[in-house]
Amino acid sequence: MRAPSRSVLAASTGGSALAALALPASAQAHGIVGKADLPIPVWLFSWTAAIVLVVSFVALSTLWRSPQLQEQRRRRLVAIPRPLEWLAALIGLGLFALVLYSGFHGAQVANANFSVTFIYVIFWVGLPVASVLFGDVFRAFSPWRTCARVIEALMRRLGGRSEPLLAYPGWLGNWPAIAGIVGFAWLELVYVERDNPSILAALSLGYFLVMLVGMVLFGVEEWGGEADAFSVYFGLLARLSALVRGADGALYLRRPLSGVTDLRIRSGTVVLVCTLIGTTTFDGFSNGGIWRNNEPSIQSLFADLGLSSTPAQELTYSVGLVLCILLILAVYRVGILGVSSVSDRYGAQVLWRDFAHTLVPIAFAYVLAHYFSLLLWQSQAMGYLISDPLGNGSNLFGTAGYQIDYHVISYAGIWYVQVAALVGGHVGGLALAHDRALTLYRDPEEAVRSQYWMLAVMVAFTSFGLWLLSSVGT
Repeated sequence: MRAPSRSVLAASTGGSALAALALPASAQAHGIVGKADLPIPVWLFSWTAAIVLVVSFVALSTLWRSPQLQEQRRRRLVAIPRPLEWLAALIGLGLFALVLYSGFHGAQVANANFSVTFIYVIFWVGLPVASVLFGDVFRAFSPWRTCARVIEALMRRLGGRSEPLLAYPGWLGNWPAIAGIVGFAWLELVYVERDNPSILAALSLGYFLVMLVGMVLFGVEEWGGEADAFSVYFGLLARLSALVRGADGALYLRRPLSGVTDLRIRSGTVVLVCTLIGTTTFDGFSNGGIWRNNEPSIQSLFADLGLSSTPAQELTYSVGLVLCILLILAVYRVGILGVSSVSDRYGAQVLWRDFAHTLVPIAFAYVLAHYFSLLLWQSQAMGYLISDPLGNGSNLFGTAGYQIDYHVISYAGIWYVQVAALVGGHVGGLALAHDRALTLYRDPEEAVRSQYWMLAVMVAFTSFGLWLLSSVGT
């Protein structure tokens, strides 16, 4: 297999250079809650990240000559005891009950109420990380899945019915999950009452009931695997993990990244993955100077239509959220059109689906890079919240006086982790794309040529991610 030509490497490096040079040389990197004076300029990080991707591409094209990730090659580790499964289910139900109780009956103060920190930090940020490290843990803890399984068992015993009441429509696919992810992102990034514990509890209860009805009607596995936003999201990231639970209930070890190669592409799956990247993109972009400088003028346009300040602000941020999702879809679409132009063997629509799984590591990389500092610091609040979940001054476990330690890592250290996450995620995406190309194209040379465009997509996403991190608050 021949390495890419100099012109291709120059074009790829040049594209990354344009993206990198677009960053102010004096820009400082920012964590989600702070700012760092870095020993190395941001533009140098951008150049280095782009070079790492190009070198990785060259290494893949010259050393990776046959598919390595299309088979998981599992190795059995240990059987998971049945009682452990039910213990996890009970813990999930208990935590959900505590979220509801603290939200409705606790102090309506965000940082003093268990529900707010648990939902936005432990659930939304911690579970994706746990899914990549340990596999699909949410499947074991999901409270609505547990309740639906109990109802399903009762229906089977009382009525003798083993099949779902209704067949899940194939055309619906992952679109309900997309609606759920966008809805949660809207709640987190747009809604002005996002930190109101009672509202969060009411929304959590409403989601629980909808999921329960869906699982009872269409089946636990069918609805959970297609329509439940969080089961689909966490399950998708769990495919990146080296750990997986087998059909026999045992825990298996597999090649990292190999679990995502057999991702079933349903209606809306590609849009789902791009939506995950797009929502995180808007979270970073909305904290940057460009958005803050232009958002008031956009908001004034809606105010001129007769909207008051709060609806005008929410509508402005809603537009920004949708535009970021569309931007990610457009970048991926351009890359796929480029891949399809290399050969007439496959059309753009086929490749659009066949390479969708290569975006999953990028989705996780964006989450980890953007929320790392939030998870590292704010998760420590659980130390005092477990003793005082209602914020009423109780001290159940003697830890109510626990304080968050913001010195466990420096701001520069956070930046290094963020950059490593972005680069690592995109290298993983490159590896998956190259491995898939080797299975689609008979000629290795043709497979490598098809990936020039995917390299450009990865460089673009990496440079954009670094720019988002560096522009927060500037």
